[in-house]
Amino acid sequence: MSTLTPPKPDAATAAPARVALRGAVRVVLRVHRRPLQIVGATAVLVILWMVGLSLWSDRSSADFAASGCSVEHTVPGCGTAVRDFLDVQMLLNDVQNQAGLLLMVLPALVGAFMAGPVIARELESGTFRLSWSQSVSPARWLAAKLLAPAVLTVAVTSALATVFAWFWSRNDDSFYARAWYEEFVYGSLGTVPVAHALLGLAIGTLAGLLVRRTVAAMATTVVASGLLIVAFDTLRFDLWPVRTDVVALRSGYGFPADSWSGAQGYVTSTGERLPAEVCQEPAGDVVDCLATHGSSERYYDYHPASHYWPLQLVETGILLALAALAVFAAFRVLRRLHG
Repeated sequence: MSTLTPPKPDAATAAPARVALRGAVRVVLRVHRRPLQIVGATAVLVILWMVGLSLWSDRSSADFAASGCSVEHTVPGCGTAVRDFLDVQMLLNDVQNQAGLLLMVLPALVGAFMAGPVIARELESGTFRLSWSQSVSPARWLAAKLLAPAVLTVAVTSALATVFAWFWSRNDDSFYARAWYEEFVYGSLGTVPVAHALLGLAIGTLAGLLVRRTVAAMATTVVASGLLIVAFDTLRFDLWPVRTDVVALRSGYGFPADSWSGAQGYVTSTGERLPAEVCQEPAGDVVDCLATHGSSERYYDYHPASHYWPLQLVETGILLALAALAVFAAFRVLRRLHG
């Protein structure tokens, strides 16, 4: 009797394929070990710098509180204490800006490294043929080129973003505290920096395959990644529905604390929105002016702090989708060029 259990066709081929892929990954790590080591060491130094400065700021704040001095009402004998305290707070603010800037430009740096040294240089010099002649197909060659930098990118960016979030939250009551929605803060928190870095990696891969010239591919990647960062900074507010408060005129309303304020203006009885500049008359005539437009209420659009994670996850999803699309396009380009 014949059996219905088919033989395992991949038993003889799966293991060699995995071995070939692991070997290609080891080659990537060995060839680029120096830049990868520099990246790892730099990340460790940045993390230690943030942790050390945060602890130093805590000590400075405790010493200043124990001195009995006040920044708002400086009295004789407190000038030095106030100056030293503000110097530490200013340094804390500067380092937060620098760390945030590093995480914001990291996608462009990752993409440029991927586009130039990893992909385009091999295509430009022809050394890729050596790998392909060692039982490594073009697809596995590209997969290995992507795998090692992608793992390192996720690990390094996640570590930096996690420590930055701790750094920012521990100092959110400092004299120069930064809000969660500011560009250098938001772009360095949560899952967004990791997704941006992976997108930079994918863009660099695609640019390296398309341009095939080291310097040109790196420049193309930096420009494309920079434009995407600027675009998301511009569009981020609209990625999640805003909350709107409608209040009577002269109600003394203010945006809720820790909220990301947006548009404001006037609203008519029919629900039509009017810009805040619709009535520029002196204060006593504003009500009469708005009455002619059928308005007696103001509206305020904003994102409360509770919208932080919805905004993060929506942006992350879009970035990962774009990264997957760029990787898919890279494999299609490789197949079209080299079969």
